[in-house]
Amino acid sequence: MKIYNSLIKLENVYHRYSITRDIFNDISIDINEGGFYFITGSSGSGKTTLLKLISSSLKPSKGNILFLGQKMNDIQKKDLYKIKRQIGFVFQDFRLLPHLTTYENVALPLRIQNKNEKDYKKDVVELLSWVNLEHCIHSYPNYLSGGEQQRAAIARAVISSPKIILADEPTGNVDQTNSSKILTLFQEMNKLGTTIIIATHDEKLLSEINAPIIEIIDQKININNRK
Repeated sequence: MKIYNSLIKLENVYHRYSITRDIFNDISIDINEGGFYFITGSSGSGKTTLLKLISSSLKPSKGNILFLGQKMNDIQKKDLYKIKRQIGFVFQDFRLLPHLTTYENVALPLRIQNKNEKDYKKDVVELLSWVNLEHCIHSYPNYLSGGEQQRAAIARAVISSPKIILADEPTGNVDQTNSSKILTLFQEMNKLGTTIIIATHDEKLLSEINAPIIEIIDQKININNRK
């Protein structure tokens, strides 16, 4: 597997929500392929915004974002889907489709890629079992608890083995047992080469893995490599 120095690079990025509210002021980050990172910061500091910038779902007000050396602004809109297929995003609000069962929600990225169900059904069922959702396979999202929806959203993000997984407070609605299983799942994905970035305020989660921390402080970032 070819390893690039940078999977994603932010160069002198600024972002503001309004004339009076800046979120980021001239930040630069290198996200290495195959790396594991945490993002921390106070409530409202911009953790979710940073994840959205990295995923290209949000454009910076100024500066460049590069994916494998290519400027995102130079990529035609019709080609962006090829990059987005390589990104798994665990949203804080889950974003499960209400008309699909748990199984169907988790399998959706594979269906979008026109995979044959007979080739992936076993993998989806096994993953749902791993995150303790085997009893919810045929349930719709509105019949799931917040923690169950969170675990389904995580399963959906990892099922297609994307190049990078962005997780926004992935353990915020789950108990300690399931939190440990989710972290183990991310670690196993990382061992296979997937880059993991987790935004969290959970101190216990931060203590579990000695990974670099991207700290957001007053519209700037500080990289704590913890070596």
